[in-house]
Amino acid sequence: MIRNAKVSDADAIQKLNQAELGYDYAIEKTAANLKKLLSDSRHHLLLVFEDNATKKVVAYLHAELYEEIYFDPMYNILALAVSHSYQQQGIGTKLMGELEKRAISHGINEIRLNSGEQRIKAHQFYEKLGYITNKKQKRFGKKLI
Repeated sequence: MIRNAKVSDADAIQKLNQAELGYDYAIEKTAANLKKLLSDSRHHLLLVFEDNATKKVVAYLHAELYEEIYFDPMYNILALAVSHSYQQQGIGTKLMGELEKRAISHGINEIRLNSGEQRIKAHQFYEKLGYITNKKQKRFGKKLI
């Protein structure tokens, strides 16, 4: 079952981030960030997939409203993670479909995402859903503290 995320999902989301995406971020910080993002529902959409039998969160999707002065608003997917033991069951496809449905209902006509070069299976998944690579770029960052 797909539903909106809740602060109480922080532990499951933190475990998904660690196991499936390789982000080892403290649970306290994950919970604080989740609480902050959930309070900004205009700009952040966080969906979870809950196993009907166990009521356990086994996947999540985080999208943000991406607005610029040179194109129409779109959703930018920041994270999609499905527990390894639940992969290949259509859960990621269902989450993406729900995001697309919600985007259309809010007048958003485009969704974009970035995916690391090494995530070949993820690329194949997105391509199967009709997403195309339309830009090659490098990502730059700088730690300030």
